[in-house]
Amino acid sequence: MSENQPGKLDIDAAVELEKEFDTSLATRAHGRRLTRALYYGSIVFALYHFYTAGFGTPVEHEHMGFHLTGLFILIFLSFPLIRTQRAMEFQPDTWWRWGNVPFYDWLFAGLGVLAALFLSVSWRGLDFMGLKIPEQALRQGDPSTPDIILGTILVVLALEIARRSLGFVLPLIILFFISYALLGPYIPVQILRHPGVDWHQFINNMYFPSEGIFGVTLWVVSTVVFHFVLFGVVAQRMGLGQFFVDNAMVLAGRYTGGPAKVSVVSSAFFGTISGSSIANTVSTGSLTIPNMKKMGYPGHFAGGVEAASSAGGQITPPIMGAASFLMAEFLEVPYTTIVLAAIVPATMHYIGVFSIVHFTAKRLGLKGYTADMLPKLGEVWKKGWPTALPLLALLVVLFSGYTPNMAAFMGILLCVVVGFTSLARPLTLIVPAGAVAFVVMKYVDNVFTLWLTAVLLGCIVVGVLQRRERQQFRKLFDSFNVGVQYALAVGAAAAAVGIVVGVINTTGIAFRLGFMVTNGARDMAEVIHLFIGWIPLEAFAQASIQQFLSLVLIAIACIMMGAGLPTTALYIMLVSVAQPALAQLGVPPLATHFFVLYYGVISEITPPVCASAYAAAGIAGANPFRTGMSAFTLGIGKLMVPMVFVYAPTMLLVLPEYFTWGSFIQVSLSCAFGIFAIATAVSGYFLAPLNAGWRALMAFLGLLLVAPSWESDLTGLVLAVPVIASQVMASRRMERDAVLAPETVRRD
Repeated sequence: MSENQPGKLDIDAAVELEKEFDTSLATRAHGRRLTRALYYGSIVFALYHFYTAGFGTPVEHEHMGFHLTGLFILIFLSFPLIRTQRAMEFQPDTWWRWGNVPFYDWLFAGLGVLAALFLSVSWRGLDFMGLKIPEQALRQGDPSTPDIILGTILVVLALEIARRSLGFVLPLIILFFISYALLGPYIPVQILRHPGVDWHQFINNMYFPSEGIFGVTLWVVSTVVFHFVLFGVVAQRMGLGQFFVDNAMVLAGRYTGGPAKVSVVSSAFFGTISGSSIANTVSTGSLTIPNMKKMGYPGHFAGGVEAASSAGGQITPPIMGAASFLMAEFLEVPYTTIVLAAIVPATMHYIGVFSIVHFTAKRLGLKGYTADMLPKLGEVWKKGWPTALPLLALLVVLFSGYTPNMAAFMGILLCVVVGFTSLARPLTLIVPAGAVAFVVMKYVDNVFTLWLTAVLLGCIVVGVLQRRERQQFRKLFDSFNVGVQYALAVGAAAAAVGIVVGVINTTGIAFRLGFMVTNGARDMAEVIHLFIGWIPLEAFAQASIQQFLSLVLIAIACIMMGAGLPTTALYIMLVSVAQPALAQLGVPPLATHFFVLYYGVISEITPPVCASAYAAAGIAGANPFRTGMSAFTLGIGKLMVPMVFVYAPTMLLVLPEYFTWGSFIQVSLSCAFGIFAIATAVSGYFLAPLNAGWRALMAFLGLLLVAPSWESDLTGLVLAVPVIASQVMASRRMERDAVLAPETVRRD
């Protein structure tokens, strides 16, 4: 890359930048010995999960207990009780503070470990120093006194690690659900009232496996999500991130508004491996935002482009912020079903962002990068193609029907082979030799097919033999450490959200809330129908209005509840609460899950709480609220698409009872053209500048095209005719004026 080219991705600098905007990464300073202990402890934590992904996971309560143990130790020792500047800075040791950690945090960590591991120790019964506890099967439904004590400790500490790593929002929501479970008979609203749950039964449900803290949420996070977070971090450090950025430069850099289009494309690439919108924002934004500003984009718009594109990464297959694996688990469908269903809706989001970026660049007269500023396609692939081998191996294993954790294991293993081993350092060849032995062992045991074995062995051999710069193993350990830091907040959120799932299963509150939503929407629909019921279209019938209002209310609730939460945590919570309400409207389960995921992720770019936009604003040096508004506007496609696949599930491809090629093509094309039309209204430019009247008409006809019906599509197309005719004439005038302008200058 020449000196004139826009720059190189610096992962270490991006992590430091991310710590400024992501509270889940901002930890207090420690003494030298404790810093080293936590560093190596994180590596051990990562290696444990890596090993179990490939060689087998312990039984559920043991594995989740080990995972919680790591969370309690690392979070209580790393995050202060109250986040003040003094608490974050290093303080000398005293009788009550060791390694800059107060004694009560050491106590909390110890109690958390005891509560997390007690189930494993007492699962088959316990007779110790006069304490006799029967096996767990006999205690289910009738917990012992130690179960009540340690279960209470676990609930309190799970809420505390969520508060320390994520802030107050999630714990407050969970406390609301706990109060609802305990105070059911005293709730004044009849539809929400229930017999109530006493504390013993509450702890029984929250502490024992299958629901509550030791339920499916923590299980999926500890067996799947953690591994993909780790893969994303190691893959970026290994060089895949730079390969993505370089390809985005080649694909989009030369065109109108090149830097902004590079931001969109590179963020979409990053979204395939990143589990965090903020991480995506700062990784690519540290390069793209300054370049956009240099080329003439306003700071708030540059930040908005990056934030909207990065948030889109959480809905971009195949990984989708790891929500795809959770969705497959909840729906009990193959992972490939989720990936195929996600393709078209994600494409619609990027059509919207790309269109607004393009037309805004046209309106501002912004150009792309010059040829000398762009990398050469041949050089990019000659140097970077090996970094794609781990992603290839991961996807091949996934789409061959194997478990996600096995796919992540092979992906991480290939990252190590490609990025950290070399023929010039013979000792490092232990890793590829072990990888070959593992693959052959799986083939001999009839786990891997011959075809998959051949592909994986080929990737390993090529990864060792290819010539490119390799990194030291210290960088690999640094990647493990950073990956664990990313995963702490997700794990804490999963443990805490398990309480919400347990309360929902115990009380049925989700179904009650669903009735409240539909009843409220019915009352509003009756009023609205009085004014517009005369319109002779099905969309204005009272039942249609009620369904639409129900969807809007649920969408608003998803945006509000998802504010500030990691993708996996917000998805788990929202699908537990909102899914029953959508089911009452007759929405297919797959569409329901995508609906809540999309509106939950939109919270990342919805003011006033929009973490990704605030991170982008910090890089851009722009007003955070204006940046958030720009990001929200750019994400307009993601805002509308869920409504489309709820009304027309054919867009999701994999629901045979709804899918026909005719309906799919009609819905997808009209939605794409509608989002395109709305993009011109937002940017104020199409073939020529649009005045306020034409912009309003374009927005209206865009909405008609997005709505999945032939009537609205035809109406939208008819309304588009005068706009297009006007724009063609205006464009010709602009071309004529541009030609005449030089002659006028010469005459003068």
